[in-house]
Amino acid sequence: MGFARACSVALVGVEGVVVEVQADLEPGVAAFTLVGLPDKSLVESRDRVRAAVVNSGAEWPQKKLTVGLSPASVPKSGSGFDLAVACAVLGAAERIDPAAIADVVMIGELGLDGRVRPVRGVLPAVLAAAEAGYRQVVVPEQTAGEAALVPGVSVLGVRSLRQLIAVLGDEPVPEEPVADRGRPDSMLAGLMMPGAGVGTGLAPFAARGGDSHRPDLSEVAGQHRPRKALEVAAAGGHHLLLSGPPGAGKTMLAERLSAILPPLTRQESLEVTAVHSVAGILPPGEPLVTRAPYCAPHHSATMQSLVGGGNGLPRPGAVSLAHRGVLFLDEAPEFSGRALDALRQPLESGHVVVARAAGVVRLPARFLMVLAANPCPCGRHTLSGAGCECPPSMIRRYQSRLSGPLLDRVDLRVEVEPVNRADLMGRGGRGETTAEVAARVRVARERAAERLAGTPWTTNSEVPGHELRTRLLVAPGALFAAERDMERGVLTARGLDRVLRVAWTVADLRAADRPDASDIAVALELRTGIQRGVPMEAGAP
Repeated sequence: MGFARACSVALVGVEGVVVEVQADLEPGVAAFTLVGLPDKSLVESRDRVRAAVVNSGAEWPQKKLTVGLSPASVPKSGSGFDLAVACAVLGAAERIDPAAIADVVMIGELGLDGRVRPVRGVLPAVLAAAEAGYRQVVVPEQTAGEAALVPGVSVLGVRSLRQLIAVLGDEPVPEEPVADRGRPDSMLAGLMMPGAGVGTGLAPFAARGGDSHRPDLSEVAGQHRPRKALEVAAAGGHHLLLSGPPGAGKTMLAERLSAILPPLTRQESLEVTAVHSVAGILPPGEPLVTRAPYCAPHHSATMQSLVGGGNGLPRPGAVSLAHRGVLFLDEAPEFSGRALDALRQPLESGHVVVARAAGVVRLPARFLMVLAANPCPCGRHTLSGAGCECPPSMIRRYQSRLSGPLLDRVDLRVEVEPVNRADLMGRGGRGETTAEVAARVRVARERAAERLAGTPWTTNSEVPGHELRTRLLVAPGALFAAERDMERGVLTARGLDRVLRVAWTVADLRAADRPDASDIAVALELRTGIQRGVPMEAGAP
């Protein structure tokens, strides 16, 4: 009787569970049994592993073979267990030393010819292995850079099972042919989810042409008030609603928001990269996402595609793909009511919990939401002489698609007016560039982070209302206008807290120690849309 074990990782959402792959050989009729709650693609690994072992020059044991995946209660899916299964079988057959693979985590799919193919989710899998105390990881060569992002883990990238057998047995490592560089590498197909390429708006700008084609704020004509709101949203992480007629520039503004956000920290980059790796939208050659992501789902998106779902264990939705970045919902009233209301919980908590029959998954979802909406179905309701023929009942029904509880979670609500001829032709002067605005945003974020040092919060939008009312106090008498609006029913209790958060962001942008009456007035105007007579140009103190 022979026995050996290796380790791999099962992904549940964007978190990993270390799985022990055990192989047992006993005398009897040659058979291969795989147990431990595998899915269809994992059951098929029996044939893949057998062919890969034989084509790698090793002998397949002609005995009764049982491979167990422990813990058996955790659902296991995907082809990333192939490498661990093959090594456990070879260890049980004494082709390799069982002690050499007992504490090694192996992740990778095997081709019939023995080549090791990359799989999605390598970074969260290696993170889970490191947290469980494992220090040696074997991954496909193409994903070695992604696995190396985890500190304290020794990563071995292999191109074939033949190479891994030689390394484990202290034998000369054979050379493997390199793919033709004149054509795309077919081995990378396992890393990308079909339909998640450069045409979906999910791939980073670098994959769509690099920095030379990044949208710039200077291309936006006029729109001083919306530009100011964009800067405040980026500096404090506040949600934003842009309403106005078609062609006013709402989409242009939203597309430029992610570029003025500060670069991601190391921890934030690992979180975003882990989600994108599992979702299959991590570009090959870019193992670490360092810029804030931008996700713009179509208005026909279902609730499951927004918050996460799918067959079996839930997969990340748009709110998770936009984690630490921007989620832009263009034509927001055209989204289904169920889909929009499902955003209310992640907007408050920063994560989404999806419960399905196969299990419960907690996915990260701390994003900056931007809504864009027209005033009516035809979009001409606010334009004088434009000929809007929408009846009042249709306009009310259209505007009510954005529910009150959802809008109450939006800090900034700005009317985007049509661009006049002087601004469009450049006579009003060129607006500030993305770099200039991003510099102010970065300084404001640093001020907020310094003030919130020692707390679990890093941006003003995360600070609870109790802290704002008891510890982070504004200037004396500054809240008079906000308290009056609350008594009149213009503001709710949550709305007052959000006005305070925006006021702190405005104060950070002008390098003030704490908000005064003018900062509160700016915050009230950005939330209610009621003119307060304060300067709103970008960069104004």
